[in-house]
Amino acid sequence: MTMSRDHVQRAPGAGAEAPYLELLARDASAEAYEQPVLLARAEGRAADRIAALEEAKLLALRVRAELEGRRRREAELSALFETAHDLAGLRDLDAVLQAIVQRARSLLGTDVAYLTLNDPGRGDTYMRVTEGSVSARFQQLRLGMGEGLGGLVAQTTRPYVTDDYFKDARFQHTLTIDAGVRDEGLVAILGVPLMLGPHVIGVLFAADRRARVFERAQIALLGSFAALAAAAIDTANLLTETRAALAGLERANEIIRDRSAVIERASDVHDRLAELVLRGGGVHDVAAAVSEVLDSTVEFTEADAAPAEALEASRAEGHAVRHGSAWIAAVAAGGELLGALVLRGHAGLDPVDQRTLERAAMVTSLLLLARRSAAEAEQRVRGELLDDLLDARDRDPRLLRERAARLRADLDATHVVLAAR
Repeated sequence: MTMSRDHVQRAPGAGAEAPYLELLARDASAEAYEQPVLLARAEGRAADRIAALEEAKLLALRVRAELEGRRRREAELSALFETAHDLAGLRDLDAVLQAIVQRARSLLGTDVAYLTLNDPGRGDTYMRVTEGSVSARFQQLRLGMGEGLGGLVAQTTRPYVTDDYFKDARFQHTLTIDAGVRDEGLVAILGVPLMLGPHVIGVLFAADRRARVFERAQIALLGSFAALAAAAIDTANLLTETRAALAGLERANEIIRDRSAVIERASDVHDRLAELVLRGGGVHDVAAAVSEVLDSTVEFTEADAAPAEALEASRAEGHAVRHGSAWIAAVAAGGELLGALVLRGHAGLDPVDQRTLERAAMVTSLLLLARRSAAEAEQRVRGELLDDLLDARDRDPRLLRERAARLRADLDATHVVLAAR
């Protein structure tokens, strides 16, 4: 013969509380606590025995209710702890919010749980996460600010509950929201606000497809989940902002590194050009130095050999100009074109490299002018020496020899003077 879990075996001579202790130990259902009293009446026990059993039953039911409450609170605290743990290791906001909604639905024992968030860009509220929903229309709802039960929660920043959604006139009904709620078959709905400081950013809901009264403890529990959801959203937003800031800093560092490299290259060109000028280098030395620094081919070209239109544009603008795949930088002094520096093999010059080519053209023009001035001065000095040699009566021979030596002229050699009139 088999016996159910709730069956009470009465020990001979047991006290009134014994059968109830046995039921508590077995975690029997509430209905099973009627059995000892019914059994005593069936056996014709004395009235005082039955009264004692009734009293023991009430006490046992109180103990049972207390134990059930503690188990429920332990389950709630465990769920909140697990949610906080998820939040501490936040990697995916959607996964955390989904877990919050799932746990809220499970602990409150509702048919559906869902979370809506405000969309400041569109000025409305949208459905972010649902659990237990079967209606696509309901899952895609967008609510205007202040509409529906959620609008009432957001306006008052307080939890609100309705036992029968369609009969409740405390909030603004709309055709769109009512159609979605009706399609989902919801009747009783509890909503609590998601708060970030003084601002409501959304609403967490628990709902049933039948009339129901939500207890204070359940409202408080859903509020705790809403607080964790708000914290998760705030943390995710901070992480997003931090990642964006770090990405911006990385881009800024890359730009700084690039600019530093360009400035260093420009400084290198400046040093090389200065060295060339000081040691008497020529225009082709300048072109070679710039070629090496810009990793391209730079050549000096006479004015008549350079592209006329590009050369004139460079001279007029004072900048290097692009000509096909090459760059042309005019070498000019005043209004006179002396030639051009032509760069090939580096079609994409950045502004600093372009400026480097222009400086090289300026140095080239200074070298050409210096060479011209030196030639003119030497020619003038040679003419003056010849005049002094022809009229040497009052000249110091030693000084004349020194002047001739500087011009690399040998006064001891035989010279022929040709005079023309």
